[in-house]
Amino acid sequence: MLKFRLTPYGEGGWRWNGIRFITRGGASEVAPYAHPLVEQVAISDGHRTLIMVREKVTGCSAASADVRQVPEDEYDQARGAAQRWPADWVLIEWAPNEPVQVTAGPCRITPLYLATDGATLHGSWEMGDLAPFAGGLDVREAARLLLYRPRYSSDTVFTGIHRLTERATAHFGGALFLRYPEPALHSGPRDLADDADVLKTFVEAMDDAWDARPLGTVTTALHLTGGFDSGVLATRAAERFPSRFPTAALLIGGPGRAQQLRRRQQIREALRFAEPDLLLDAVATAPLHRDCARVNGELISPYDEPLYHPFQRLTEGLASFGVRAVVTGLGGDEMVALSQEEYPHRPMGELADAARLPWLGERARGAAEFGDVGIAPPAVVNSMTLLSLETTAPLLLRQGIWPVHPFTDPVMVQLGEWLPIDWRQLKELQRRRLAALGLNVDVTRPRLRESFAEVVQHALTVHARPLFARMLRDGSPLFETKLVDPDGLRRAVTRLYDGAYCEDSDAQLLEVTTLHLAAEAFL
Repeated sequence: MLKFRLTPYGEGGWRWNGIRFITRGGASEVAPYAHPLVEQVAISDGHRTLIMVREKVTGCSAASADVRQVPEDEYDQARGAAQRWPADWVLIEWAPNEPVQVTAGPCRITPLYLATDGATLHGSWEMGDLAPFAGGLDVREAARLLLYRPRYSSDTVFTGIHRLTERATAHFGGALFLRYPEPALHSGPRDLADDADVLKTFVEAMDDAWDARPLGTVTTALHLTGGFDSGVLATRAAERFPSRFPTAALLIGGPGRAQQLRRRQQIREALRFAEPDLLLDAVATAPLHRDCARVNGELISPYDEPLYHPFQRLTEGLASFGVRAVVTGLGGDEMVALSQEEYPHRPMGELADAARLPWLGERARGAAEFGDVGIAPPAVVNSMTLLSLETTAPLLLRQGIWPVHPFTDPVMVQLGEWLPIDWRQLKELQRRRLAALGLNVDVTRPRLRESFAEVVQHALTVHARPLFARMLRDGSPLFETKLVDPDGLRRAVTRLYDGAYCEDSDAQLLEVTTLHLAAEAFL
């Protein structure tokens, strides 16, 4: 959403130069992401300056970027109002002779990474911009990722680079202090009224989430995988706005591929979508392909899309058609997720899972039990969803495309919390909505799994061969820090190429490659 360089205690005189906010002496600057769905505002009371970069909201008049002079009391009122903005935002507060403050809003869509050289606070949605500040591998955070146990926190895999989490504030006056917010309050399932029309309420919530942003002002595409979450959003958009929105998706591999094609075709024939329908074969453009940016040493964050290469190609295709926004179904899983009380289950990434991962090094095993130390408090939007959004955003932003995720709208989140279990279990809400449109059981009750599992298998058993060979021959930062055991990795790779691929454990080797390539690029 923005990039900045903030030097506290310096000269003020903030002004907008048409591209960025900059101080009189040039020691500090704030550069918003240039996009029709993003705007920036700034005010000053002659002493303090407040700069806000935010998503545009439907119905609000266009804001001027020039720094507006206001009285003290109006400044305080504006600061309070800014934090109630209903979409994504970041707020920067600057005053001479005081530490600077940066606060993130609750509806995060893009990541914001922070680093400091002791005199200046640097921030960017692009982790690669902060590569010079990466000091080494953070063992606890790397262990979380190797175990597939991600946690939302200010940690990143690199010491010296930090994440600003939702509603958190960064204070910097020479040393960086990150302050988490109070836990967000959530509610639970409610009993339905006798005359409750759940599907009507669901449709209204989708419409409210869609209408929150002025998507009609930019060329917008729909991510239509054929699955339930993207399916309900795309079909509703086509109902309301026939022939306006093109669609796009990656094609999976394995037995579910033909089913995915049938489901997408049925959805596109049932309603009027625009052309093109951009389809890209994820097997042919698999991760770790020799043309992959990660494999070629580019500064790609380890938090960026795991299937980076196919999604990069898809995004480039969308950009070539002039697309400036993409609507996804991210957050749909979490909206209807069952609680531990409703469905007792063992969480992913527990220490017991380490036994399945022979390549896990001694320091990763030792750090695993501390995986929940220092994590952020409960967020307004599910923390796993927030991590997914941060994974998706940078790849799109690099192509000038803004991501839109209606399932993460507070209205949709609250609806999901209130629904009884029988509407949430096995995504019954989404299934019934698609059935109400007349779509048959191939769409609403598919028999086969549709996932990228076969794409990951292909990547690891075909494209990863030279990478694993180089790691085992030349070494890896993961070996040096004892996060990965080279002997255990050699045994796993040998078994992999003997044809004994086991999805439950071997798929996690993709994370090993992601962390290795990131460590080589950043350190």
